[in-house]
Amino acid sequence: MISEENGDYNSLTSETRMPSLLALRCFESAARLENFARAADELHLTPGAISRAVRLLEEDLGVDLFERRGRRVFLTDAGRRLAKATSEGLGLMTQAVREIRTDARRARQLVLSCEPTLLMRWLIPRWSDFQTLHPGLDIHLVAGGGPFSFNQGIDLAIRRDDFPCPPGYHTETLFPEQVGPVCRPEKADQWFGKNRKSLLPSALLLQTASRPTAWHEWAYAKQLPAPEMEMQSFEHFYFSIQAAVAGLGVAIGPWHLVRDDIQSGVLAAPLGFVEDGSRYCLLSPTAPRPGSVEMALLEWLQTVG
Repeated sequence: MISEENGDYNSLTSETRMPSLLALRCFESAARLENFARAADELHLTPGAISRAVRLLEEDLGVDLFERRGRRVFLTDAGRRLAKATSEGLGLMTQAVREIRTDARRARQLVLSCEPTLLMRWLIPRWSDFQTLHPGLDIHLVAGGGPFSFNQGIDLAIRRDDFPCPPGYHTETLFPEQVGPVCRPEKADQWFGKNRKSLLPSALLLQTASRPTAWHEWAYAKQLPAPEMEMQSFEHFYFSIQAAVAGLGVAIGPWHLVRDDIQSGVLAAPLGFVEDGSRYCLLSPTAPRPGSVEMALLEWLQTVG
């Protein structure tokens, strides 16, 4: 009697026991793509590993999930049933993980990465305004430029769109980039002439190693020939702008980096500013939701931009 009960119990557990989650993940990818090699690329495995995982799953279930014809595979009826179920199940798990991570991120301090010179010369001087408007929001500012990953502890990033954005990143335009030559006001006649309509050959141009083509991009946007004057190079925009403030030469100044100095009279822009075709953006893992911290920040950035 006892042995019969154990037999029924063992039969029940055998029928309800779930296969390996890894095997199901391999099968779902192979079923969706109908190709073991492409599934291997997606999961960063070898085609042999995908094939073995699927074969073990078939042995576990006691049915063929794929019909193999040479190098091609096609789902059987059982395979289609399982593919539908695994796709829905993994989709639910993915959504739950995303929501849990989002909730956890909102429960802690958000990290906003911003290009260093933009952070120092534009964002930080205005940050108290954001804190006054949103006193309960906790956002940590860090300096960083160029490509990055949201797996590096960054929740949001402000970047110029001068590098390929990874697929899946959400992008919101903040403002177009505008550039123009800037110098000390008292040096303007010396380097731009009395009429201040063009750069004179005597002007010493200041450029930055982080954007070495900035002068050429400005000239192209203004439909002017590329400047051929002597140039002195600095490591970052911050240094070249400070050199212009010190009267050492003429820097190519992005508007948002020099606007405070222009408005205070520390710098002059004799030829004005022109859009160079690039833009600054707020990047996030997903689109900001209405009422979220991310949306509050986005709306404020677009206002002050």
